[in-house]
Amino acid sequence: MSLFTNLLNLHSASKPREDFFTEIVAYFLSLNNDILLNWLKHHSIIGDDKYSSIKISTQQEHQALAIHTEDSRLDIVVELSTGLSTDVIFIESKIGSTEGWRQLEKYAEILSNLPNVRHRILIYITRDYDPKEEIKTPAFNLEPKVSFYQLRWHQFYASLQQHATDILAQEILIFMRNNKMSQNNQFSSVDLLTMMNFNKTLNLMESTLNEEVQQKFKLAFGGLIKPIASTSMTQWRWYSRYIIYTKFSGDNFWCGLGYFNLNPDNFTEYPYLGICLEVYGNFVERPKIIESMHKVINDQPNIWTPENLTILPDCSAIFYRKSLQEFLSQENQLSAIKDFFLKSINELKNIQPDFNFPWKGVSIETFTEADKEKDLDTLPSSIASL
Repeated sequence: MSLFTNLLNLHSASKPREDFFTEIVAYFLSLNNDILLNWLKHHSIIGDDKYSSIKISTQQEHQALAIHTEDSRLDIVVELSTGLSTDVIFIESKIGSTEGWRQLEKYAEILSNLPNVRHRILIYITRDYDPKEEIKTPAFNLEPKVSFYQLRWHQFYASLQQHATDILAQEILIFMRNNKMSQNNQFSSVDLLTMMNFNKTLNLMESTLNEEVQQKFKLAFGGLIKPIASTSMTQWRWYSRYIIYTKFSGDNFWCGLGYFNLNPDNFTEYPYLGICLEVYGNFVERPKIIESMHKVINDQPNIWTPENLTILPDCSAIFYRKSLQEFLSQENQLSAIKDFFLKSINELKNIQPDFNFPWKGVSIETFTEADKEKDLDTLPSSIASL
């Protein structure tokens, strides 16, 4: 295990993996400007300008523009100065999560509005395949123009291997391997096993989230997003979870039942299953809901698990859950899992009085086709990546 993995595991709350890795890489590049410039040149992001000053900052706050609803926080900002002109690069990094709602568009707009900048560059670098082919260069037809580049972390990993004699680089490489950021475009033996068993796995999960479970979920919370098959597969594809769910206030407050963490960081971790209640960061009722979540955790600390219950404007949740590993010794695993799902619904139903909020779910069946597309894309995803 790498030094950085050990340090991350010391974090008592939910592990801020993306922010943690951002700080590591930014610090390394600040010490090794030549590696940064070579990496950018390799992908034709910059030319052969002679930069006299290079400044790298992380988690940089930018006040919302008039067209935005909230402030923005950039993962990495690189300022390259020749003495006569300045180029600015925004780098948005993703490991397990995906782009937030209009996130890249907002960052491009902020870049375009920066004064006294020669070249404006937006880089979106991800571990997983997350195509942004609709974003052209220049991005979003802005003026001044913003150049957009999409990269993968396995490309950075390959470049960094050329500097493996550096101790800090070695630790970064180990951390990237542990977090599946070194994977290239080749199928492994594990990938082939996944392909061959995909339908079987899907059928097993579907059978535990059957009509009986769905009906009880709908009766308990007043709604169920349908069609089940397409919405659940979207959740699996983008958020590493296979769930049924409903929403209580648009995209602001929702609950989901099923399988979570289906793409763990390493092969020693297991997915977990159960029920999740999550509130989005900018919901006006969020402080009251967070207060109720704290009450639930304080009253039943051995039953409910918190995720990011802070006062900051971020997604927060509570889980009633168990590791899938706990069910492997059962003679009839599917029956035991289904029973646990039914129990999970009861547990969430039992804490409803602690929340002074109308728990009336919605069904996508009543939506238009345009609403269906929006629903699949906008369900909050931050907790899913933890």
